[in-house]
Amino acid sequence: MTHHVSSMLETYPKELGNIDRQKLVECIEACFECAQTCTACADACLAEDMVAELRQCIGLNVDCADVCVTTGAVLSRQTGTNVETTRALLEACRVACKACGDECASHAEMHEHCKVCSQACRRCEQACADLLASLG
Repeated sequence: MTHHVSSMLETYPKELGNIDRQKLVECIEACFECAQTCTACADACLAEDMVAELRQCIGLNVDCADVCVTTGAVLSRQTGTNVETTRALLEACRVACKACGDECASHAEMHEHCKVCSQACRRCEQACADLLASLG
């Protein structure tokens, strides 16, 4: 199955430079998937009877979602890419995903949506770390 992220990068009319194309694709996909999952988890937390106890989780979810959307969008644009900005965004996304993933993991036994969200955060955290490492 071909994914749109990969297909779009294949149609890019210029060279992508030294960036690892597969790691880039995986990171973009992980960012957008994590953003959606965090948004849905925050909403599910709001629907829980114990919403007050999930305040920290909700805040980290929405912050992580915003950081992931921004990172995915910037990574999707390759014209005039600034490697320092890319590194900073990847690091910020990695940190946001770790914080959200840790918080969601602490609620995972009680809330299945937090378990799913924690897994998406871990995947995105790793994809950001992998792409960062490939940048040298």
